[in-house]
Amino acid sequence: MEKEILEEGLNHNRRKFLSRLSLGVGSLALGSLLVPDLFSGKAEAEEAMMKALPHFAPKAKRVIYLFQNGAPSQLESFDYKPLLNKRMGEELPESIRGTQRLTGMTAGQSSFPLVGSHYKFDQYGESRAWISEVFPHTAGIVDDICIVKSMHTDAINHDPALTFFQTGAQVGNRPSMGSWLSYGLGSENSNLPAFSVLLSRGRGNGQGVYSKLWSNGFLDATHQGVQFSNSEDPVLYLKDPESMSRSERRKMIDQIAEMNNLSMQQFNDPEISAKVKQYEMAYRMQTAVPEMTDISKEPESIIKLYGPDCLVPGTYAANCLLARKLSESGVRFVQLYHQGWDQHGNLPNEMRLQAEDVDQASAALITDLKQRGLLDETLVIWGGEFGRTNYCQGKILVDNYGRDHHPRAFSIWMAGGGVKSGMVYGETDEFGYNITENPVHVHDFQATVLHLMGIDHERMTYKHLGRRYRLTDVSGKVVKDLIA
Repeated sequence: MEKEILEEGLNHNRRKFLSRLSLGVGSLALGSLLVPDLFSGKAEAEEAMMKALPHFAPKAKRVIYLFQNGAPSQLESFDYKPLLNKRMGEELPESIRGTQRLTGMTAGQSSFPLVGSHYKFDQYGESRAWISEVFPHTAGIVDDICIVKSMHTDAINHDPALTFFQTGAQVGNRPSMGSWLSYGLGSENSNLPAFSVLLSRGRGNGQGVYSKLWSNGFLDATHQGVQFSNSEDPVLYLKDPESMSRSERRKMIDQIAEMNNLSMQQFNDPEISAKVKQYEMAYRMQTAVPEMTDISKEPESIIKLYGPDCLVPGTYAANCLLARKLSESGVRFVQLYHQGWDQHGNLPNEMRLQAEDVDQASAALITDLKQRGLLDETLVIWGGEFGRTNYCQGKILVDNYGRDHHPRAFSIWMAGGGVKSGMVYGETDEFGYNITENPVHVHDFQATVLHLMGIDHERMTYKHLGRRYRLTDVSGKVVKDLIA
């Protein structure tokens, strides 16, 4: 009770806070002991409430999330189902499909013909994991990753499903996972943001990504993801205006900060403090970011490892290399979005091209981190927002079929950061439609990521409009079988 009242008073000045307290001097004494700046009117007082983080010793220090936007088919990547090839064109049994939700794109189909993978599969590593022929580089690192074949989600369309993975809710205006980690743990490098965002586009059918996915939501604006672009200016508006020297820029920022601090004393609006912090961060980034995005000093062996595309700004390979550099420099959460995985048609051709875009660089990132001694403390995640149906969307053309959205069962992989390696977790039925072993919900996945970072997902909350919010909403459990 006392803790709730203390937290409620954080955004009020001393007079307002005291006028609202009803539990007496004991609560005041407790508050001053727990949070020395509680009655100072500082926005930082709320941050002080988070000093208990991490809740326990973390397995990972940083996260690199390689999000494959558009939903890559698990049936052409990591969930081998030979029965689908044997029963090609046959109707999906109603006992398997049941009354499960369908999208508007296939709900009107009169039949649901099974379609097997166009690609060959083989087994790799000590785990003997089945991996498609279009991911040969991933097959080469299979003993370093953990493939989860039993993911499932609540959403069936791209935007809500993507938003659900990133924020824990299908609607907008919630903090993203990166923002939550920035809020709870901060950055390891004061010259770089705690949360960075990188975008790339593949050769397949794309789905859009929007800034709400890296929004701070109702958290302090300093926790919003900083997007890096492939333009001459990696972070927009970071350079000094023409004819302005660094010393003049410093004076300008100091004067703006003085005016903002006066406003803060008058209005006690935490967003004012956030603006001051953002100005300061931008000033420090002016030196750090150009050095970070310069890959000219990378040895030839690294360029060869990631492939020639890593020399082309804005490509997936270039962003994977940049993600390593950012993470190595202390950025807490690097979010990479790669668009182009929405194969409702022409899947055999499009998915092969998409895989070519990402396979080598994804595997290179794991190898690079490992050889630098960073993989054990860096959690790498690869996957999309849902999976793909085992039946064909429309009529089957052997070399040109498509698959619809399938939230019931799909695959991702994780590596490093305290995750068991060389492991396949979970299983689906022989049709690849329903989960038969060890289901992992999106909230379970999020709870596990936070756990690996030393955070109890039920304890890291934020009170907003009278309700306490958390990344995992009101559910989620840590999947301890995945943790080394």
